[in-house]
Order: sequence, then structure tokens, then C-alpha cells
Amino acid sequence: MNILTVFNIKKVCGKYKNDPARLMDIVNDLHKEKNFIGKEEARLIANEVGLKLVEVESLVSFYGFFSQRNKGKYVVRVCNDVVDKMKGFDEVAEAFQKDLGVGFGETTPDGAISLEQAPCIGMCDQAPAAIINEVVFTNLTSMKVADITGRLKKKIDPRNISTEIGDGNNAHPLIKSMVKNNIVKKGEVIFAQREAESGLKKAISLLPEEIVSQLKTSKLRGRGGAGFPTGMKWDFTRQARGDKKYVLCNADEGEPGTFKDRVLLTECADLVFEGMTIGGYAIGAEEGVLYLRGEYAYLRNYLESKLAERRQSGLLGKNILGKQGFNFEIRIQSGAGAYICGEETALISSCEGLRGDPKTRPPFPAQKGYLKKPTTVNNVETFCCVSRIMEKGASWFSAMGTPGSPGTKLLSVSGDCEKPGVYELPFGTKVSDLFSIVGATNTKAVLVGGPSGQIIGASEFGRIICYDDLATGGAIVIFNKTRDLLEVAKDYMEFFVEESCGYCTPCRAGN
Repeated sequence: MNILTVFNIKKVCGKYKNDPARLMDIVNDLHKEKNFIGKEEARLIANEVGLKLVEVESLVSFYGFFSQRNKGKYVVRVCNDVVDKMKGFDEVAEAFQKDLGVGFGETTPDGAISLEQAPCIGMCDQAPAAIINEVVFTNLTSMKVADITGRLKKKIDPRNISTEIGDGNNAHPLIKSMVKNNIVKKGEVIFAQREAESGLKKAISLLPEEIVSQLKTSKLRGRGGAGFPTGMKWDFTRQARGDKKYVLCNADEGEPGTFKDRVLLTECADLVFEGMTIGGYAIGAEEGVLYLRGEYAYLRNYLESKLAERRQSGLLGKNILGKQGFNFEIRIQSGAGAYICGEETALISSCEGLRGDPKTRPPFPAQKGYLKKPTTVNNVETFCCVSRIMEKGASWFSAMGTPGSPGTKLLSVSGDCEKPGVYELPFGTKVSDLFSIVGATNTKAVLVGGPSGQIIGASEFGRIICYDDLATGGAIVIFNKTRDLLEVAKDYMEFFVEESCGYCTPCRAGN
């Protein structure tokens, strides 16, 4: 190992104060430079942060975006999700292999380009898609692939290959992505007109327990899929014993077919951060962490700039909005391609610089979470709802939807429909009505909640989307009568075989 590499590893470790809990950040930073972390690099990292070599190697080997062997300067990851296969993955995959002269899992003879497959990358509304380094390419065809590979062979930076720019903040100078938001239907909660920071301003005029009480009255349930009452979760965390408490935002939407959090992070970042800040005030936390999935790395610089703006405006840091003693900060933790990190205890493990292994419960995160301190973990959409409830009131929110599932729900709709995209609809919407809204005809089945949810046929199209019937974190994938559902089930099974952490017996033995 040359002196420059040794110096750089020491520098990056020092940047994170040689803290083993920041191992994910250290490996992420170093991996971007070399596209691999070999044994010698891992050994030096371990020495710097006080870990054993096996602990560093274990982390590197766990995450899909990390590698222990040398890869090309450009890593092409083609999404092989079911929806991508429905929209032309085979043609695109064949084109990449033919144009590069290598198969998946291989690197071109000159060592410049590596070709890989990746599970759902959050682009099902614009499939087939791929990520090259951190640049997303959508709506791929064999002709587009030929253009991309031709430019890569000329050593053109992926950021300079695509001249197409998406809508909204996708055109922001810090994003400049061809990704499209595809917001098809706006509702009354998330995408409605609002007064910036009014939720936070109202929240800090209340006592923390009054905020928790309002959330309980609103009957807000977590939007990640499980639907646990948010007010109850915050109350458990607030009352738990601990000298420090934490607020974690789960932005690791790895469930195949889900992409609505991607849009929220792009267009509603301040709403998300506002909700996290309200959470800090309510539970008595001074630090929050947004866990950003590796596939959304192209959004990181933009999100960091939004945090910087909030600090400058007195919305983060010390004595927020002049409220003496109310101190709260947010940092971003990047993931690295691991579906299991969408599970809250696995996400906590990853934030702690560990493999994304789930933890046995109890104790629950509210009692013993991040760094063994009381922690609330909510997803992106939930924090948006918190901000709006504080702004408009609990009764306003609970008047929408159904008695057991109040409010609206963001749905990521893809598959066989005319208008794939993000829909904000009230809970209680019938599946059959959803088909009319999204332009789905000749439908055989619909997957609700992703492959970890359930698939229903025509006899159940009268069911409603809510926690008491068809619960979903947001993924809706539609299949028409030309689709082979056994092939679909096989593909999703292969996904779980690949992504299972092997922790629980049904998943380990069943797969």
C-alpha cells in the first residue's frame, strides 16, 4: 500500500474522529475513491478506529454497494426488479453485455467498467433503470445503452453523459438528474399548499407532552407499513430513561415497487426535516439522523445544502427559533445497498457502523435504540404528516380517511397502468377505484405493499387500502392478464433469497 493511500485512510478516519460507530461513513468515503476496500485497507481502518480486522471486513462484505476486490472506475448497476423486467430489462441487459463485452459480475479487460445487477433502485415509475456510480439513468432502451457505453469507453464522467433533466428539484444544480417526480395526484396533506415552518412554530409554543397528545388524538399511524401509532411511539421514547435520546428518519425505502420517499426527499425536504425537529422537541432529543439509502446518493449534496440553510435560518442548532434550551441537529447517514436496513433495528445497526443485522426485541428502540439510547424511528412520510398535523390540527387530520386509518397515503404505483407515479389518496380508497385513477385495464392481479405485502386477484378488487384491510407502505404494482404470476413470484422469491439477512427462521429456512 502506498504512502498516499495510508495518509488518506488516516485522514478520512480522523474526519470522523476515529469513531467506530461512524464506520459506515468511513468506508463509504474511501470506497468512492477506489471502488473497493481490500484486506490491507480494512486492516489500516481497523487499527485507526480500534476494531478487529474481521469487524471491518464483515461490514464491507455485507453491503451490496461495497466490494473487497478491485472494480472498474465506472460501476454500472442495472436494476433487475420485476417491474424493470416487465418494461424491457432483458433487452437493456443484453445491450449492456454486448456493448461492453462482459457479463454481469465482470469487468472490462481494460479494468475501466464493471457490470452488475441491482435489486429495486426506487425507479419503478421510469423503468428500465440503472445507476452508474451515483448517476441514475431511466427509461433505458438498447439505443440509449449504446450511447451510454460508448461515452463510458471514452472515459466520460457519468455526470456528463446525460443531458436530460427531470422536473422540479431534479433540475437543481446540486442534483441535475434525469429522474422525474411523476407526481400524478396531489392530496390535502403532503402536497398541499402550506406555510413553511408553521408546524414547528406551533409545536414549540406547546409543551412536549401536548405535542404527543395531539399526535395521539390525530390517530397518525406510521407510514412505513406496520402502522404503529406515532404518538404512542413518541410517548414511549419521551418517557424512557436515558441521558440522550435520538430521532431517526428511515429513508431506506428498499421495498420493490416503492419510490414515493424519493419524491418527498426531492420536493419536500424541509417538510421532512421540520417533522424530525418537532420529534426532537417532543421526545427531548438533541440529535437526529436521516438514513439515506445508497441508491439515492445523488440527492445527498442537495439534502446537505437544505440542512445548511436550516442552520443559517435558526431552524437547526442551538436555541431553535429563539426557544431557549431547544437544541437539535440532523446528520445524514448513507446506506450502501441492503434491503434489510429498511427494518428499524437493522437500520439502527447500520447507523452504528455495523452490519445491517436486525436486533432481538425487546428491548424496543424506544427503550434501547441507537447507541443503546431511547430512539424513535419513523419514515419520511410520517415526519411530513407530523409537520402538517402540528400546522393544521389533529381534528383536521383525523377527519380524512377512515376511523382506523386517518389521513391520506402516498402510493407508488407502477406496472401495467397508463400513469405510473406517486398518488396522494385518502385511506379507504377501493382498489377498483385506484385502477380507474391510474389507468389500469385488463388487470389480473395487484401487489399491495410490495413482495413482503400481499397479492390479490379480481375477486378482491373491492377491498380498500387501509390498515384494517390492505395495509401498505406505499408500493402498488399492477399486473395485467398477459403476465405469468408464477414467474413474478419466482423473481420475488429470488429477491428475498438474495436480500434476506438469515436472522429469522421462517425467512432463513423458508427461502
